[in-house]
Amino acid sequence: MADPSSYRPSPGQIPDSPGVYKFRDEHRRVIYVGKAKNLRQRVANYFQDLAHLHPRTRTMVTTAASVEWTVVSTEVEALQLEYTWIKEFDPRFNVKYRDDKSYPYLAVTLNEEFPRVQVMRGAKKKGVRYFGPYGHAWAIRETVDLMLRVFPVRTCSAGVFKNAARTGRPCLLGYIDKCSAPCVGRVTPEEHRELAEDFCDFMAGRTGTYIRRLEKDMMQAAEEMEYERAARLRDDAGALKRAMEKSAVVLADATDADLIAVAEDELEAALQIFHVRGGRVRGQRGWVTDKVEAVDTAGLVEHALQQLYGEERGDAVPKEVLVPALPEDTAAVSQWLAERRGSQVSLRIPQRGDKKDLMTTVQRNAQQALGLHKTKRASDLTTRSRALEEIAEALGLDAAPLRIECYDISHLQGDDVVASMVVFEDGLARKSEYRRFQIKGFEGQDDVRSMHEVIGRRFKRYLQEKERTGEWEQPPPVSGEAPHPAQSPPLLADDTDPRDTDPREDDGRGDDGRDDDGRPKRFAYPPQLVVVDGGQPQVAAARRALDELGIDDIAVCGLAKRLEEVWLPDDDDPVVLPRSSEGLYLLQRVRDEAHRFAITYQRSKRAKRIRSSPLDDVAGLGETRKQALIKHFGSVKKLRQATIEEICQVPGIGRRTAESVAAALAAAAPAAPAVNTATGEIMEEDDGGTS
Repeated sequence: MADPSSYRPSPGQIPDSPGVYKFRDEHRRVIYVGKAKNLRQRVANYFQDLAHLHPRTRTMVTTAASVEWTVVSTEVEALQLEYTWIKEFDPRFNVKYRDDKSYPYLAVTLNEEFPRVQVMRGAKKKGVRYFGPYGHAWAIRETVDLMLRVFPVRTCSAGVFKNAARTGRPCLLGYIDKCSAPCVGRVTPEEHRELAEDFCDFMAGRTGTYIRRLEKDMMQAAEEMEYERAARLRDDAGALKRAMEKSAVVLADATDADLIAVAEDELEAALQIFHVRGGRVRGQRGWVTDKVEAVDTAGLVEHALQQLYGEERGDAVPKEVLVPALPEDTAAVSQWLAERRGSQVSLRIPQRGDKKDLMTTVQRNAQQALGLHKTKRASDLTTRSRALEEIAEALGLDAAPLRIECYDISHLQGDDVVASMVVFEDGLARKSEYRRFQIKGFEGQDDVRSMHEVIGRRFKRYLQEKERTGEWEQPPPVSGEAPHPAQSPPLLADDTDPRDTDPREDDGRGDDGRDDDGRPKRFAYPPQLVVVDGGQPQVAAARRALDELGIDDIAVCGLAKRLEEVWLPDDDDPVVLPRSSEGLYLLQRVRDEAHRFAITYQRSKRAKRIRSSPLDDVAGLGETRKQALIKHFGSVKKLRQATIEEICQVPGIGRRTAESVAAALAAAAPAAPAVNTATGEIMEEDDGGTS
């Protein structure tokens, strides 16, 4: 625990202009980002008597080891930079909303030659028009089914579309007039795009025009005694009206607004957003967050606006944003929203009328969401804190283990031996820091030796990073003793196994550790507790690996599956936690997550190995020519028996490629025929592509 006075800047150092500040911990990781109109006044508030600080603020400043700031020209620039840094550094003490589900959108792919209507989730793509979000995907499909009568836009996948174009026959929707069938040329690309744009206009709220046009055409057809056409237009108008009825009219026809409500208690907050377009509720979503910083309702609203509109442009930002409390810098936030929309945005609290009534409904939804979240969420702050305290007390730790790493070994009868590392911070899984390992030091099945190798490799990298940054000094050898293993040889950057190329070990973020700017990196942040899946032997192996590296400030324990006993190094008897213990429940969650992650990786490696073929090693031989070879000869066995001249007869295979294929198959030829151990039968090798 750091003393804030040890890194407190002198008042003269801090400018009194707008800016953004960052607190870093002893490992240079950014743990909090904030903005201020006046940096000098705001930063000085963090260095008052600890007894006068909010408990969460007190925890943050005692965890931090330094503070730095960046001066900007305006408060709007400070708001934008704060949002950018929170996204980039993911600080643990900043409020971060998380969706309780991945909400579906109704999307129209206007970036394609023939736009497609479909359900989409996840990140938004350029050139795609989105409507929603909706609470359920079936609600989107019901709406689309009604509207395809009037706007028969393509809804099929690329594969179905290409197949229909190849065969000259449309799909079922084309036959029942719910698709204009551009795949077979019934409409031109321009006519189909016009249909898609009309569909978007209707979904955007411009509904009256189409209803009136259909009714006018219906009356005209009736006057001309075209009764079948009039009946079809009547049904089309009814379908559009039913689609409109699925979104209740709540505000004046021209109203485009987002209504945001917050329900909160001392520990958490729930946020609900209603998206109103054309006077109708077109979508709804909800977020929840831990109140890890001292923040009031206005602060929660400001964080929500940053997350909601930080990546949006144009019409995705509505004309009005109605909130329960205005942010501290209302003018700056309003200007920031206006810049993103490209026109004026009204940010205000509704005072009366329909908008206030609708805000009451949104608030009620937020209260219900918070109540539901509190009852079902296993990561409740109070429960997590109690679990960490119970673990610390049971294992004799000086403080609660805020970061726990768990390791598990997985294999299938000694083949494809792999290991997993999962990370829990503050009792919550931090999946971005999960890692996977391949066991490379030996062949065969030995869980104890595998655990020793994995722990050694992980913490060797940790020491490499500390050595790189100058945080670690090699301990001097004791007189008469051999040099410490961590001293000979030095832990240089090239000491890492060059085969360490697993995607979760080497994830493209640069070398190990964290850069000076605090971006998350691999293996640089040490845990307070290492948990291994196993009993005494595995725990002893993990402890021995740490001792060999000279690391003595990280606790180790093991959780044995049989009786859920907790084992400590050098203890003959396990620690038995009560079955109702929150600490045991957390350890089980950590262990089970490590097991799941390890076995998933092991299965993927085994599947990849089974699908492998000797042809994979032939340089320049693509999938198409591999399939051509197998199709021509029938099996790898028959291909192996073929001459080079026979291989050259396959279309697309030249003599040089044929020689390479023959050489690769000869090198991979089995030493002896395979035998079925159950029957004694010699197995023929006639698989379709493996050997």
